[in-house]
This record gives sequence, structure tokens and C-alpha cells, in this order.
Amino acid sequence: MKISYNWLKSYIPDICEPDKLWDVFTFHLCEVESMDKMSDGDTIFDINILPNRAHDLLNHQGVAQELSALLDIEYKSPVDMYKIPTSKPTSLEVKIENDKCRRYMGRIVRNVKVGPSPEWVVKHLESVGQKSINNVVDATNIVMFDCGNPTHVFDAKKVGSTIRIKETGSQKKVSLLGGEEKDLKETDLVITDGEDNVLAIAGVKGGTRAEVDENTADIILEVANFDPVTVRKTGRGMGLFTDAIKRFENDLSPVRAEYAMRELSALIFEMCPDAEFEDIVDVFPDKQKWETRQDIEITTDYINKKLGSNFKEEEIENVLMRLRISFRREGEAFVVSPSVLRLDLIGPHDLVEEIGRVLGYDRVLPELPIIDFKPKTNEIFYRILSAKKKLTEDRFREVYTYAFTKKGEVYVAYGAKGKEALRTNLSDGLKQAYELNRLNAPLLGESEIKIFEVGNVFPAAGVEETHVAWMDKKGVQEMTLEEYTKDIEIGSSYDSVLPNSLELKSENFSPWSQYPFIVRDISMWVPSNVDSIDVSPVIRENMGDLVVRGPDLLDSFEKDGKKSLAFRLVFQSFDRTLTDIEVAESMNSITKSLQDKGFEIR
Repeated sequence: MKISYNWLKSYIPDICEPDKLWDVFTFHLCEVESMDKMSDGDTIFDINILPNRAHDLLNHQGVAQELSALLDIEYKSPVDMYKIPTSKPTSLEVKIENDKCRRYMGRIVRNVKVGPSPEWVVKHLESVGQKSINNVVDATNIVMFDCGNPTHVFDAKKVGSTIRIKETGSQKKVSLLGGEEKDLKETDLVITDGEDNVLAIAGVKGGTRAEVDENTADIILEVANFDPVTVRKTGRGMGLFTDAIKRFENDLSPVRAEYAMRELSALIFEMCPDAEFEDIVDVFPDKQKWETRQDIEITTDYINKKLGSNFKEEEIENVLMRLRISFRREGEAFVVSPSVLRLDLIGPHDLVEEIGRVLGYDRVLPELPIIDFKPKTNEIFYRILSAKKKLTEDRFREVYTYAFTKKGEVYVAYGAKGKEALRTNLSDGLKQAYELNRLNAPLLGESEIKIFEVGNVFPAAGVEETHVAWMDKKGVQEMTLEEYTKDIEIGSSYDSVLPNSLELKSENFSPWSQYPFIVRDISMWVPSNVDSIDVSPVIRENMGDLVVRGPDLLDSFEKDGKKSLAFRLVFQSFDRTLTDIEVAESMNSITKSLQDKGFEIR
């Protein structure tokens, strides 16, 4: 959200310089995305208000109050500056016909003059990236960015004397401000007149039917509160992302509406001094629920234990006063009455966060907590580590296979096609993994494939077991974890079942090629005094760039005073499929070089 420094200064005149304000935001409130210094002397902050505070901080007054608490400076409330004339009886009738509208305030204002806005209004709107439209519409935008509650105005002559808040009830189209036309669902919440004509989509955007124009003389002020989930779903469903949606979807307190109505009325009166105001029609079904908050009890000891701090009672009391949070003392406890506008303050943990945030987390001592209990050994985890250690010591390598399969005893509700069931054993998946590794053994540089897996299986509905399975060229074996580790003794330390760090190899991962590899073997007779280390360099110098593994010695034996050596080479490319001709060229080059050394190719 964009925040104007000059706008803030009108509420907190003693605010620090913009450069210092960056640190206040960052260390005590929120992240600052950017800070732009404008040519007119203003500074615009783009701050990232998180969802837990969006209900009260997506506006200048809320941010100003927060900064006044953090900086411990005076906050000048604008309420005393609002001038509203005596109102007259009204004929306006408001009917809330759906509980998704939590409060609706309406007010008829007659004899207004629609025209350009004062210069200060234009500057305020431009500072937060908004364009001036006319004085009436600009007043609603000022209130939203200043007070935080979206508002709207209708042309009273186009509406009549009745406003209804209801679900659409039938498929309709609505023309929105800006020229958009949207399809309404039956469950969308709308504002209509007495003849069921749609005037606006509740909490989302106004329509063109009762749009204010230069001929408007009488208007209806709308300040309302709607269910956040409903507003969000409607907005997303229509592909709309308005400033009003952003605020309503973060669950504004319905009590905030009365502050917005007071400010909107004062702005209209300031820009239209001849306007005649009628009484406010306020329909607030669950007023007692929203205007009553449960007290929260908290102590200094509780705060310090949670934070690991040593704050004093006087400091905590000072923070509560700076945050304008009502409280009373009952012995050592602070009994706090949260503001009806601070919906995030629910329990003691919330107050702990507020105290730590204001006083600064840099005051929390970096000391480890004292733990007066001994950790317990997780028997299942201990057995799993034991099984894995034994198998790896036997030169088996761990693999992971899919827990989902085509057939089984337990099926998932929305499984992928062909993988709707949970596996009943590990052996089936292990066999597939073994075959895949066996086919790629030359590329892997493995002379023998030995793999294992420890995982959960589901042999019957409501039954989940941990199994151990392993496989080599002799076949596959599988049993339960308890059976495999029945002879081990569960210890209090994991040291005995953790791998020895000195035996671990540090290797860098290299991506493999998606193209197939080709294996070629070459055998030769060499003098008995020649070893493989004498032959390997000759092959390596003449094999070219297509060999990705090798030469690896496959076989060696002596006969009739000569020695037989056999080597394996693996050819592969990262950009194409190799042909036999390309491989043959490399093999011919190797063969010729070996023959030049006097070796006999078998």
C-alpha cells in the first residue's frame, strides 16, 4: 500500500524524517517495498502490510496511530475537525435481506454541486496513485485511503427511497463503472433499488445505473460492511481486483463504518457548503456482537517467559497506553479490553507480540531456554535408522518408489489416473526400480545392483505398516520393520545407528543426458609385465569426447605367458542420439592406437 509522508504528518506533526521512518517500519511494523521522494517535497512509502493487520492498517489514519505508538509521539485525531450540519428527517429505507451484509449505513444529501475537487484533495489522491474524478467521488476515495472503510455514492433521483441488499436470485448482467459488463451469479450479493435494479456489486464495484454525474443534485452516501469471503469470491470470480475488495476481503470491523460515515459527511459538507443532510439510516443486525470484546488477562511474568525478555511492568503499561489499548490492573495482572477495531487481538499471545514488537525484539536476550526434561527416543525412527544402517553396510543403496499404484486395498478419493490406490507392499515397486537400475548399470558404473527401501504400506483398509524390502541378483525379500529389527536393542542415543560421518563421500551432482547410451567392450592380449594402468591412458587419449564412463577394467587373467585385459566404455551425448557409425569411429581409433603399441586385439 502507498503511504504519503505529508498525509501522515497531518496526524502526527512530530514524525521523524522519512529516512529514519524506513527503519521504524522495517523493525517494528512491516516491510518497505520502496521509498520515493517526490518533486513537491512529499515522500511516498510502498509498505507491505501483512494479512493479520490489513483490517486496520490499509489506511493513513491506522498507520499514523501505529507510528505515534512506536515513536511515542502525539496523534491528532481528525474527528474534532469534522463539521457536519444538523440533519433532517429522512424517507430513505434500507432493507438487509441477506446476512452476508453485516452493516449498512445510508444517508441522503441534497443540493450538492458536482464539480472539481479542491487542490488538497487532488494532491492527496495523486500521492497514492489515484486520479481525481469529481468532488463527490473523490470524497469517497479520500475516506477509503484515510479511514480504511470503502464507501460509495449513488444519484438519489436514479435510486428512489429504497435500498435493498440481497442475493441476485437470478442470472443477470450488470454494467460497472469504467464500462465493464459482468455476469452475475444467483448467489452474488448486490445493492438494488426498490424495483430490483442492480446499483452495485456489494463490496466489489459500483454500477452505472445510479452513477453520479454533472447533473446530479441529490446523492445517497453508502458506508457498509460485507462478509469478507463473499466479497473475495465474487471479485475473483469476475476477475476484478479493486481497492474496495482488498479491504473488505481482509475482514473490516463493522464498527469502522461509523467513522467512515462521519468523515465522508464532513468532506461532502466542506466541498458543498449548501448541501442539506438527512438523518443516517443505520441497519446493524449484530451490533452487540461487534461492539463487545472479551477481556484478555496477561501478566509481566507471562510476557517475559514467552519472549525470553526482562521487561518491567512500567514498560508494559506504557506500551498499552501508547497503543491506546484500554486496561485495568487486578493484582499483578493486566486485564486488557481490546479495541473493537483491532480484530487481531484475541488472546494473550497476541498481546505478547504487541509488547515485543513495540519495545523491540533486539531487547530479547539471545539465550537458549533451560530444558528440564530428557528427550525420549522415538522407537520407530530408531528401528528405521537401524535397518538403513545395516543394509548400507551390506552395500545396498536406498531408493524411494511411489506409494500410489493402480490396484490395492485402499483407494484415495481423488487419485491420479492409474494411481488411485495405495501400495500393499514394497516389492512390486522395488522390482521396477531394480530393473531400471540394472539396465543402466554400465552408465552408473555399478557391477552389481543392490537396492533397498523402508516405507509404509497399506495391506488393508485402516491398516498401515512400515516394511523393509531389499533386492539383488538373488531376488527380492520383504518383511515388517519390527521383524527385521527384532534383535536390536532400543537405546537412548541415536549415535549407534547413525552413519559414520567419516565414511560419507562428498560428491557433486551432475545431470544425466536424456539420450540413450551405447556400451562397447574391448579385449586384448598384452605381455605379462603390462598392467591395466599402462593400457588405460592409451584408450583415454584416443576415445574422444563421447565417452561418459570408462575405460573400466572388466576382466583380467593370464594364459600361456600372456595377459588378457578387457575394458568397458560407455558412449553418450547430451544433445543427440549417437549412431553406430560415430561409436565405431572412436572404437577404430582406440583399436589402432592399441595395435600400434603392439597389443593384440581379441
